Amino acid sequence: MKASVKNSQFATPLFEFSGACSGCGETPYVKLLTQLFGDRQMVANATGCSSIYSGSVPSTPYCTNEKGEGPAWANSLFEDFCEFGMGMTLANDKLRARLDVEMRALLDCADCSDEIKALATQWLDEKDNAERSREIADAIIPLMEACGCPACKKVLELKHYLVKRSQWIIGGDGASYDIGFGGLDHVIASGKDVNILVLDTEVYSNTGGQASKATPIGAIAKFAASGKRIRKKDLGLIATTYGYVYVAQVAMGADQAQTLKAIREAEAYDGPSLIIAYAPCINHGIKAGMGKAQQEEVNAVACGYWHLWRYNPAAEMEGKNPFTLDSKEPNWDEFEGFLKGEVRYASVMKQYPAEAAELFAAAKANAQWRYNNYKRLAQQQWGVDPEVETLENK
Repeated sequence: MKASVKNSQFATPLFEFSGACSGCGETPYVKLLTQLFGDRQMVANATGCSSIYSGSVPSTPYCTNEKGEGPAWANSLFEDFCEFGMGMTLANDKLRARLDVEMRALLDCADCSDEIKALATQWLDEKDNAERSREIADAIIPLMEACGCPACKKVLELKHYLVKRSQWIIGGDGASYDIGFGGLDHVIASGKDVNILVLDTEVYSNTGGQASKATPIGAIAKFAASGKRIRKKDLGLIATTYGYVYVAQVAMGADQAQTLKAIREAEAYDGPSLIIAYAPCINHGIKAGMGKAQQEEVNAVACGYWHLWRYNPAAEMEGKNPFTLDSKEPNWDEFEGFLKGEVRYASVMKQYPAEAAELFAAAKANAQWRYNNYKRLAQQQWGVDPEVETLENK
């Protein structure tokens, strides 16, 4: 049902009425996660805009479905949000290991029916399959409650862990690129099955619009009042160097299908994943207004300001190139016009007209450099020994 963009939107969102700014570019991604995985989702949220609109006591936009199932959400700091999420995963793994032991005990229990034992065997074989673990849990729990033997009671104490959890770690670019980067790197290096969503507004949004390492060259922000002079850090490409981390760069407004595919692939991948999502922000000063945030994502990709790609290590296991460039060739003639449509760039022309042209040219050159690098990665041949290929060419 949730494999296509249209069908996914028939799923009930378990993230509803948030206190985010009107037109916020972050909340559509969070909402989509709950539509896809909300009934079994755990969220570790970094401090920032996403923690404020997700957990402003006494209310929260997270909710439950008709069965009372919904995301389990908790907030931590800028500097340790990834470790916090990894702690959730380790705790869940430990409790599921205990459940594995108790489930095996059912197989030797004289009081348990053959049906219970058959379902227990299925769970042991398919406990890491989200859909199957849900189906088996729904079938075995009533049977164990009816049985009531000591072995069943021990399993029922841990029944919340029968269904495979979907662990998400959510943070902004300030937490992910800067303050919490060491923790992010530590967590993806662990190889654990966690999913990290970076809501990239290219600025410290919640604390007043300070420049981060995600802020592109030429943009005005606090601590970069005359326009940032160094290029944006490529967090996604850094993560790909591990070789076993799923990485994607998305923009929902520009390509909804690519966004959905990347999120589904990341969650299905048995290992760490990192999704970097472009999120227009009120701090950008979009001249068309925040009601056009999704269109701004379309424009960003069309002119080459933002690029869409996926790095899937599972493809390499099949001898395929793990890097896929999903963006079409940009219309570079529209690049400067895109910059002038946002106050964070347009104000450079008013305050520093002599330097604006140079900064805008540098921003475009950097975007072209990145895109050309991505094109090279997408064209690489995989599954071929370079030395053998060289000898054959001779």
